[in-house]
Amino acid sequence: MVKFLLYALRWQLSTPILWPIMAYWPGRHAATSPLADIVPVAVANLIGASIFFWVDRFIFKSRAIESWEFLARGACHDCGKVDYVRRLVTAPGYDKRNDPHPQYRCAACSERKLTELGKKGVRSINKAK
Repeated sequence: MVKFLLYALRWQLSTPILWPIMAYWPGRHAATSPLADIVPVAVANLIGASIFFWVDRFIFKSRAIESWEFLARGACHDCGKVDYVRRLVTAPGYDKRNDPHPQYRCAACSERKLTELGKKGVRSINKAK
């Protein structure tokens, strides 16, 4: 619940940005005060937070979506080449978040490793670029 409240507060921080746009948008009903728009904007942000809290949580915490770690310069675990390296951390059927000895690979070795993992049933949704 605390995380949701902090998330909702973060959404409310967009109110000062959204409110003037809504208040002074061309074609807006001129009969109401610009200040009258702040309550609907705040309510809209609460509704948005209530929906997207769960969507964002799924995107950033789900094991159904893969995540990668990248190093701008590191040695490839397989070939030793020092270059831009990466490692797959999580994917459906694969979780190396607590790996005490992470293995980073160059692009070519990473593609070979993904093919090997695919044969073991690990599904990589997106190949890292």
